[in-house]
Amino acid sequence: MQIRTLALLAAAALLPGAANDEWKPLFNGKDLSGWETWLGKPHKSVDVSGARKDDKGNYLDPVGLNQDPKGVYRVVEADGQPAIRISGEIWGALTTQEEFENYHLSFEFKWGEKRWAPRDNTVRDSGCLYHCVGAHGAGSGFWMKSFEIQVQEKDCGDFHSVAGVLVDVEAAKKDPAAAKSELIYRKGAPKLSGVARRVIKDADHEKPRGEWNTLEVYCLGQTAVHVVNGKTVLVLTGLRHKVDGKEVPLTKGRIQFQSESAEVYYRNIKVRPITEIPKTVLEPQ
Repeated sequence: MQIRTLALLAAAALLPGAANDEWKPLFNGKDLSGWETWLGKPHKSVDVSGARKDDKGNYLDPVGLNQDPKGVYRVVEADGQPAIRISGEIWGALTTQEEFENYHLSFEFKWGEKRWAPRDNTVRDSGCLYHCVGAHGAGSGFWMKSFEIQVQEKDCGDFHSVAGVLVDVEAAKKDPAAAKSELIYRKGAPKLSGVARRVIKDADHEKPRGEWNTLEVYCLGQTAVHVVNGKTVLVLTGLRHKVDGKEVPLTKGRIQFQSESAEVYYRNIKVRPITEIPKTVLEPQ
């Protein structure tokens, strides 16, 4: 029996896309070691002592790197386990210090209750950005150049281009009659090249607010797959960006979790290397 068990484990390790290495946790459950924080310009409704404002009350400067006067990023206990609470009060991102390439990322999230201006009366919003490169704040003053798997109520798994990154994707217009219709991912639809805007996921698999969701991203070469609660919702190819006017592959970078006006909790953040994306993952489910 023991020999048979060992043989089965060895075979499992050789399955397509399987990683021989253990999962690497990116959150140690105690503090934010391995991460850095960035906060952009606060909304005028936020009180940040000593920060410069113009005559209309608008902040003139970002809060900056590893400065968090309002406690936007904190380690807490949620449902009996350690988690990272992102308050959302000031927009910005929590960023890994390490870069990753050819990997499978997995994390859990659930929504809190608090919302802040300017999105205090709309759906709760956050996001996970991958292949993050360049300067903090390149995207809208708050995020690095990157690809986003959306974390937003009813929109989990959508793609957003941050600071102009490009993808190819099989997609159809949400409204075929509209010239500038939103795009929806559809397996087998004509492939659109050089997309630098939102692409809506295949279907909604988010759990009700208050429950934990598991999101995953498979990144291999210039391909990325978004998975929500075990269901593949979006496949992107041709991941790239422009450097000195030329399109070049963008296949590695850091990972960010957004602060964007909504209280959100993240836990069980982990990553492992891959050499192949399983065929079952490449198909919407």
